[in-house]
Amino acid sequence: MNHSTATTKTSLFADVQGQERAVALLEAALGRGHLAPAYLFSGPEGVGRGLVARRFLEGMIAGPEGAAGVRRRLEAGNHPDLLWVEPTYLDKGQLVPASQALERGVSRRQPPQLRLEQIRDLSRFLARSPVEAPGCMVVLSCAEAMAEAAANALLKTLEEPGRGRLVLLSAAPEQLLSTIRSRCQQIRFARLDAAGLARVLAAEPEPPRPDSAELLELAAGSPGALLAHRLQWQALPPGLTERLAALPHRADPLEALGLARDLSEALDTDQQLWLLQWWQLLLWRQRHQSWPVQRLEQLRRQLVGHVQPRLAWEVALLELADAG
Repeated sequence: MNHSTATTKTSLFADVQGQERAVALLEAALGRGHLAPAYLFSGPEGVGRGLVARRFLEGMIAGPEGAAGVRRRLEAGNHPDLLWVEPTYLDKGQLVPASQALERGVSRRQPPQLRLEQIRDLSRFLARSPVEAPGCMVVLSCAEAMAEAAANALLKTLEEPGRGRLVLLSAAPEQLLSTIRSRCQQIRFARLDAAGLARVLAAEPEPPRPDSAELLELAAGSPGALLAHRLQWQALPPGLTERLAALPHRADPLEALGLARDLSEALDTDQQLWLLQWWQLLLWRQRHQSWPVQRLEQLRRQLVGHVQPRLAWEVALLELADAG
């Protein structure tokens, strides 16, 4: 990002880092008043798509310069004309948003979904009369997580959008129906370079901390992803990563079996899948051999495919320990 580009950014998007092209397109739309009924903000997780969506909606309500009061309500999630929809878990007949699942003790062995009931709710919300904004606004987070029935229902909503505005956030837009993509104006977001990543992290409330090479590589230029990886790392039981890192160098079946037991009992499925990413990268950086990485990818498919976790870990760790 060059200095001249940064200084032309209006106060509305002033806290957005490294997304000059996306910001320029949205500023132009707000300035002309030519807004599409639906937008698709595509790009990696954690690079500012959600932040830009809030600022864009603020501009729709308060104009290109924004307004502090509108911003506070949007960020607090209590603006009457905004509905923010995220994938949910089905727990005891209730839909629990993915962001609340850990706090509420919901099983996360199945991935969360955007469900038909949620799409029907957002369609009704878009059709109602707004309180303050020109039209009601919906942000659909992780749009690629829609079940088939939900996607078909959303397509009908996009065909008759009315006065409302819809913003889809997706890290995997290719997984959306082509008919959904074609009815949205796509705004692409990029990974941040090293300087942009450092600026975002420096603005965090806690002082920057050194990150391992593996965590930085997993983040791949995404500040949000790096923060999420830090949380995953900090939540691991003490000593677990050291035991994993040492395993391929110890041909010890008892250690492999004990580690499989501890992994399957101490970690939920999401944590196990995250740990596999980290371990795959670590093994590749240490050994530059494809077989261990491929074997862990097979283990990942087994865990996602609901093979009994402890058994899957036992077989994989015994093979890796035996290979040395």
